[in-house]
Amino acid sequence: MRIERDSLGELEIPDDAYWGINTARALDNFAISRRAINVYPDLLIAYAQVKQAAARANLEIGSLDEDRADLIDAACQEIIDGKLHDQFIVGVIQGGAGTSTNMNVNEVIANRALELGGYSKGEYEFISPNDHVNRSQSTNDTYPSAVKLAVAYGVEGLCQEAKLLRNSFAQKGREFKDVLKVGRTQMQDAVPMTLGQEFRGFSTTLSEDIERLEWAMPMLFELNLGATAIGTGITAEKNYGPAVIRHLREITGEDSISLAVDLIEATSDTGVFMSISSELKRMAMKLSKICNDLRLLSSGPQAGLGEINLPAKQAGSSIMPGKVNPVIPEAVNQVAFVIAGADVTISLASEAGQLQLNAFEPVMAHVLLQNTTWLRRAIRTLRINCVDGITANEDRLELQVQQSVGVITALMPKLGYLNAATLAKRALKGGVSVRDLVIAEGLMAPAEVDAALEPAGLSGGLMDTSALPRLTPELIAAMEEQLDEDDRYNEA
Repeated sequence: MRIERDSLGELEIPDDAYWGINTARALDNFAISRRAINVYPDLLIAYAQVKQAAARANLEIGSLDEDRADLIDAACQEIIDGKLHDQFIVGVIQGGAGTSTNMNVNEVIANRALELGGYSKGEYEFISPNDHVNRSQSTNDTYPSAVKLAVAYGVEGLCQEAKLLRNSFAQKGREFKDVLKVGRTQMQDAVPMTLGQEFRGFSTTLSEDIERLEWAMPMLFELNLGATAIGTGITAEKNYGPAVIRHLREITGEDSISLAVDLIEATSDTGVFMSISSELKRMAMKLSKICNDLRLLSSGPQAGLGEINLPAKQAGSSIMPGKVNPVIPEAVNQVAFVIAGADVTISLASEAGQLQLNAFEPVMAHVLLQNTTWLRRAIRTLRINCVDGITANEDRLELQVQQSVGVITALMPKLGYLNAATLAKRALKGGVSVRDLVIAEGLMAPAEVDAALEPAGLSGGLMDTSALPRLTPELIAAMEEQLDEDDRYNEA
């Protein structure tokens, strides 16, 4: 053990720990969530990037000597490369507006920098978590900046995964473009359409949500670095802000990173978190609706709609042999419910901010990072374990169309609304097809009826599949490889 001291006293710290006394106190005070911040690797990487940029900026403006700056820089790079993540152990729920997270980061960087310089952990007179690693900084500018970057990384991965699912729905739209079916409104039979049109709609709705998330993302790159405690920049040189932003752009490769115009406002404002959460909820709710449709369309297989078949992934009952449930869409539904609830959490936490700071950014960070992670994984399992394997029950669909009285809508211009409604009721009551009834009544010639009831006419024309999103196999493989690599890294 080693002894570390702060303004409250001293504590024993395990000698092999890279964290220090501030982290130890947080472990005692916030044993609540039992989830450490290292469950979000993007946050650790983003925070290390912020600290690395700060060290380079402090060196540039003369606020930090070269030896210390280089050692801090090297320690930050190790964290960016995935090392030492097990040392970030404070809970995701914490008081203090993220101070425990900031100090956990400062202590790990300081102690690793000390090791790299040939010193022992805890010899803070040489490299201090506060005086050197945290130079020109405060929790109140580094924490929200790191959270914004981490959320941006999460949204980027989410959008990439959503594009693959969009492509899968589009592919099903092409596959089912000639499969006629009965459309439904308010759970009642409506007019014919194609199964391809239905799946094209799923693809389109995802495209809209991807665009909205990508539109909102630039807001995450407006940072308040250099604001320090409340936005006045106290303890930081005036040229620090532009310097740290420039270095952070170089480190991250994100040219959109900029310094907020009003640092006072930016330090207390959490509007961007509400905006991103709103877009995540929108995507989640629309995806949940799609999953509801998939469950309905596949219901049965004998006593339900039974229009499509979802891949059988596991036994559905411990008592009913042979039962298979739509478990993949059900799991996605549940993720959507969590995201909807988290959006309320973010709204309440954002409103609860007071004066020059919002103390509740940790819970906002937690739910946003969880939401992007869970939604990305949910979309991935929906694509791989469900959508890609969906097949159509074409014989059942064809029979339903033949028996549907909804096709009489296509004859309404010739028959008139009231006459068509009367014929529809008679067809339902007598169990006879609309086609046969219209011909028997002498209202239209057989050829004329058949022309009006052609599949292309019933579904609004042949479906144009050229506008559907189409990713090349090479691009899909590259995207999947990158996402697999991200998952392996996050799990490690």
